[in-house]
Amino acid sequence: MTEPRIAPYGTWTSPISAESLASSGHPVGGGAYAGDEVWWQELRPTEGGRLSIRRAGADGEPIDVLPAPFNARTRVHEYGGGAWTVTGLADGPAVLVFANFDDQRVYRLDVDTVDAEPSPLTPEGLGMRFAELQQRGAEIIAVRETHSEAGLSRDIVAIPLDGSAAHDAGRIRSIVSGSHFLASPRISPDGTKLAWIAWEHPQMPWDGTELRVGAIGEAGSVSEWRTLLGSTTESVLQPEWRDDDDLFVISDRTGWWNLYLVGVADAELRPLHAASFDFGGALWMLGTTWYTVLDADRLLTVRTFGTDRAAILDVPTGELTELPLEIDSISFGARRGQRILVTGGSAVLASGLRELDLQTRALRDIRLSVDELPDRAYLPTAVARTFGTDERPVHTFVYEPANPEFAAPAGERPPFVAFVHGGPTSRTVPAVNPTIAYFTSRGIGVVDINYGGSTGYGRAYRDRLRGQWGIVDVDDTVAAVRGLADAGIADGDRLAIRGGSAGGWTVLASLTQSDVFACGASYFGVAELTLFAAETHDFESRYLDGLVGPLPEAAALYEERAPLNNVDGLSCPVLLLQGLDDKIVPPSQAERFRDALEAKGLRHAYLAYEGESHGFRRASTIISATEAELSFYGQVMGFVPVDVPVLPLRG
Repeated sequence: MTEPRIAPYGTWTSPISAESLASSGHPVGGGAYAGDEVWWQELRPTEGGRLSIRRAGADGEPIDVLPAPFNARTRVHEYGGGAWTVTGLADGPAVLVFANFDDQRVYRLDVDTVDAEPSPLTPEGLGMRFAELQQRGAEIIAVRETHSEAGLSRDIVAIPLDGSAAHDAGRIRSIVSGSHFLASPRISPDGTKLAWIAWEHPQMPWDGTELRVGAIGEAGSVSEWRTLLGSTTESVLQPEWRDDDDLFVISDRTGWWNLYLVGVADAELRPLHAASFDFGGALWMLGTTWYTVLDADRLLTVRTFGTDRAAILDVPTGELTELPLEIDSISFGARRGQRILVTGGSAVLASGLRELDLQTRALRDIRLSVDELPDRAYLPTAVARTFGTDERPVHTFVYEPANPEFAAPAGERPPFVAFVHGGPTSRTVPAVNPTIAYFTSRGIGVVDINYGGSTGYGRAYRDRLRGQWGIVDVDDTVAAVRGLADAGIADGDRLAIRGGSAGGWTVLASLTQSDVFACGASYFGVAELTLFAAETHDFESRYLDGLVGPLPEAAALYEERAPLNNVDGLSCPVLLLQGLDDKIVPPSQAERFRDALEAKGLRHAYLAYEGESHGFRRASTIISATEAELSFYGQVMGFVPVDVPVLPLRG
């Protein structure tokens, strides 16, 4: 073996290029059985970020089920979810039903028909959006969001599969409404009852929701219902019918999202396995599920404390039998007999879609999110480390530099970048993350931080951020990077921070409130709060009530916390990256911060991308942003990266 070359951290060459991130990376999700075939959802960065539905061709290579330019993506809640489903009527062939991004209409595609084109199931131009699509007989049950001059409303509806509603909105049957937000519609096996989740502003679904059940009348709608479980301070998730009289459900009433059985007639609640870990998570995308009903007495579950573990729960005894799967992030999808689709990965196994054989416990790769992984020697190891104090722990995953061809000069410590996840009610997990490997293979360490407010560590950890956004997340991030420096793992003078969306807020807040970082990169980050609350979309329009405080009572806090108003405390360079079509964090947020940086004469760069929304999807954008970020770190932290254009800085 050749001896590694000695070169400063940050200057190492790597086979992991920005082009490879964009061209070989194609996040895979969902997954459904169409007869014996498996279909899945796949992001296509080289096609402008289109979400295609694909399947394996005769030679095993993936081919499109959904032809371009159709894009299976819904804008309900802006984050969407459940944008497609596979249906089958009687013994006929499988049919793809999907919501199309450009016009938000629902379409059906008869895949086995020669030269078939998608045909609409919902009308054009009436401001309707649909999510969480699921078949029920000759109809599609969905959550509908309607935008009109009168305002915004949501209901649970039935869309006929015969296309009769394509030009007649009256053929779409409203089953139930009665709350501002609805999710998880589930019809009982005998078809007589509907269960669903409901909540109102200012709650987010991880704050408090209600489990409702109502009888379906002769007209096919629910006129009256009862609340079986939940409140403004209890988060209830994913009802599933055990039979016509009982429901499985997740609740965090004990401080942990645990599983319960609830009787419909008497609302009697029975805990199935009380434990200090979560069986649920944050409902950002409609259609998300955390367990699968195998039969009346067995549930296939995912339990979480930092990382995920699959297990089968025996309902009568409450016994949990762990499945030794080699993945740390797990989401279950469709099931066919003893086979079930699983999405996830680990720090050494690429994320993607796999099939689990419940009898043998074997996993089979269906479609991974990258075409080809670099040699494992270039992939960093994820090490779970806790910083802070026993009373105030901060959970992280640390990725030290890894490249078999290089070593650093004796005594040099590596620069480190703190990755701050979005949400902020979300989490990070160990993963083969090409972006992390892009940096670590060049000699730049990464610490991925689950600051207070993150999910996966119980409600108390999640609630640490209530009223404290811009304080707890900043303090925890600073504690983590200082802990790395104190442990001799990182160079304390070369610490950077990067994050997107809510993570971008933490970037800007950390830079304006502390002097621990040499620089920071904000991807479509929140820079101020007052206008953000007025400009952002409905789903998150009252999110700040819990994170900071309600308006107008907390108006002074909004002004005090905003990084835009604290630029006087900033003394280091900033990189701002923004999609110009972003409806969640509008470009005005980055533009105001850019203007403040220019006024103060601080070094900075602002990159704005046409056609990008919340999260970059286009290959050209991914390449540009990744290389710009690396060049930016090099200019600020004193190393010269190889083979990337120099990013011009202003100020």
